[in-house]
Amino acid sequence: MRRASAALLILLLAGCGRPAPEAKAVDEDNPLELAARERGIVRSESADLTGVFERRHDIGRDAMCVVPDGAGRWRFALTASYGPGLSCEARGSAVRDGQGWRLDFAGAEGCSAVVHEDEDELRLPGRLPPQCERLCPNRASLSGLRLPRASWAAADARRLQMKDKDGNMAMPCGS
Repeated sequence: MRRASAALLILLLAGCGRPAPEAKAVDEDNPLELAARERGIVRSESADLTGVFERRHDIGRDAMCVVPDGAGRWRFALTASYGPGLSCEARGSAVRDGQGWRLDFAGAEGCSAVVHEDEDELRLPGRLPPQCERLCPNRASLSGLRLPRASWAAADARRLQMKDKDGNMAMPCGS
């Protein structure tokens, strides 16, 4: 048993010094690769916010759908759950802003934030402008919210269901 563990450790350590494989270009003549990229199974190399970001946890589900809304623009819907009857809901538009994305929240004049996608996780800043407080009831906040990417496909984003203010399921990015 110890020999097997030692051999496994040696093999793992031997792989640590290897260089990372080179990234390959998209094979435009390969219909399977193109279909996989369109479906969101394989990540597109282009800088695009389109897709689904989602995290399930003990007290609910945080989710965000993002779909194209013209050249260089996207629209989004977001929900964050903080327990039964306590959640934040937001919608708005997004544009590229340097190395991140600027989210402008509808219905909360002056509420915008630059978010970053790091290792397939969208991260909202730890502090949002005071105007963003109206997005959440009581003391809940979207500050510091982290959402892992679940899909790169617009079709998945359009189908994503979220509870509306009345508790009904809706597809806010569907139209």
